[in-house]
Amino acid sequence: MTDYKNIFGKPVKFLTTDPDNEQAEGQIWYNSTADAFKSVVVGKAWSSAANMIEKSRLMAGFGIQTAAVSAGGADDTASLATTQEYNGTGWSLGGNLPEARFNAGGLGVETAGMSVGGGDPPGARSVKTFEYNGSSWTAGGNLTEEREGPFSFGTETAGVAAGGESLLPPGVSQVATVDEYNGTSWTAVNSMSNARYLGAACGTETAGVVFGGETSGGGGYITATEKYDGTIWTAGGNVPSSQQYAQAASGQQTNALLINGWGPPYTTTVSEYDGSTFTTGQSTAIPRSQLGASKQQANTTNALAYGGLNPGVSGGPRLSYTEEYLVSANVITGAAWSSGGNLPAGRSSLKGAGTQTAGIGFGGYTGPPGSIPSTVVTLKYDGSSWTTSGNLNTARVDGGPSSDGSQTAVLYFGGKTAFSTPTDAEKTNATESFDGSTWSTLPATMNTTRHGIGGAGTQTAALAFGGGVSPGATPTTATESYDGSTWTSVNSMNTSRRYISGCGTQTLALAASGFPGGGVEEWDGSTWTISNNSNLNRQNYGALCGVQTSALLGGGGSGGTPFDGATEKYDGTSWVSAPNMAVGRLYIGAASASASNASMGFGGSGYTTSTEEFTGETSALNIKTITTS
Repeated sequence: MTDYKNIFGKPVKFLTTDPDNEQAEGQIWYNSTADAFKSVVVGKAWSSAANMIEKSRLMAGFGIQTAAVSAGGADDTASLATTQEYNGTGWSLGGNLPEARFNAGGLGVETAGMSVGGGDPPGARSVKTFEYNGSSWTAGGNLTEEREGPFSFGTETAGVAAGGESLLPPGVSQVATVDEYNGTSWTAVNSMSNARYLGAACGTETAGVVFGGETSGGGGYITATEKYDGTIWTAGGNVPSSQQYAQAASGQQTNALLINGWGPPYTTTVSEYDGSTFTTGQSTAIPRSQLGASKQQANTTNALAYGGLNPGVSGGPRLSYTEEYLVSANVITGAAWSSGGNLPAGRSSLKGAGTQTAGIGFGGYTGPPGSIPSTVVTLKYDGSSWTTSGNLNTARVDGGPSSDGSQTAVLYFGGKTAFSTPTDAEKTNATESFDGSTWSTLPATMNTTRHGIGGAGTQTAALAFGGGVSPGATPTTATESYDGSTWTSVNSMNTSRRYISGCGTQTLALAASGFPGGGVEEWDGSTWTISNNSNLNRQNYGALCGVQTSALLGGGGSGGTPFDGATEKYDGTSWVSAPNMAVGRLYIGAASASASNASMGFGGSGYTTSTEEFTGETSALNIKTITTS
């Protein structure tokens, strides 16, 4: 240790606990509690990130890890016009492309990017380019020739589109020609050595690189890498055979990542490129091809990979998976839903409150129409399993819960006792309170009898909003406030709807989704204000957890069709995607009194027993014990 101090000028510290900040990187300390010498080392790793809002492949991708864009692409049957933006946390929708297209080239950054060429079946190839300003697209100058699947790199004012596939006479063929863009128009420049399309590229106009691709009239692959200095193309080493059909690269000409691809088969391989040689890097979790990447990174300390294709992966053939790459002294564990203890029996349209480790679920349907339409059963969750507790006095569904309530202090109000659209006699305005073991029917009844109600607040300070009234009638906008003894009508919502998801407090509530129109509104204690809508028009009870400025909305769907577990987070202003639930469903029970990063969703359509727990992203120092062996 004396030598260590002489070399580095710092002594070895004696500590009882390990340090918790990156300043410990490269230092050695003795942990007296563990009786071990330790250090922090820099690691390279991919971690799971929020899923894309819409699954896509063959998109035009550009930007950096914290400001990336995916434009267009294709789903299983058609090309897309959708633009999705990633902010380092999740995806949100941007302005649509003027035309649906796939296999377009992407270049630039989020606020000054381009979609170059591309195709739109059946058989069309395009010379059109579109410029993106961070919110909307405008037409740019046309390419000198049509190109589908071009290799594109550079910026909006100094861009390159190389190769691609053309329909020019004598027919479909790959080309080696190259165009440069000056911010207004394209000019033909020196061609590549190899005709090719549908590969990967990154770098700048004067220091670009293209990798692999398809050639020989389709069906053949090329492993050659070519580098561009703004005038001349030169050879740059061969792509690994497992990545000859890779479409994603990130970084610069002498410091790049080539991400995934198809050899065949689909691969998780990532290669690091130094300008001449490929070495094996850290693999991704998901094998895929036809994905997008943050190609404008300054180096390979950060990268983003998203979407793509692999029919053999769960959720395929097209994918929404997103992964982040980081070289850091920290180990990142991505946010995720994980399986919790199953409900004792399948249940739909139940309600919930409490927390992830002390939750409660009550009421709901326990079987299909004509079977057992509704239940009084109440269940408690301890973080691992459900147990039966005191029964409701009225078997019902679609009432409003005090979503900010605890496991031992819950309020349940309104609802219906019949399946489907109830008659007036089958709706209730009753209010019940739960003390941890017993439900009591309160003297106070709601002023408006309704079902499909949004709820927020606590047992003694609750808020009820929206819901369905008479059969065939427009849902209500009515809002009522409860003070522990009496319901009082207050200002109405802006949009009428039922099957609303609610969370928050009596004075700071959030209403999201609902049928028929969806939408998001915020309550400030006296007035509802329309807020930014979620990226997906959700209806029919997703799992909404958290508070007004930090909420999580999982599942739900459009009409009677569930999404595939799609989840979004809300920061009080905007919505971005989060990792998907494993089970896509409507009419979900939810519990999270205050924390959107520690939430729970359970039950739902299809009478599922599934319980899922959401945990937010965590970061910890990459601490290693120094051994003498």
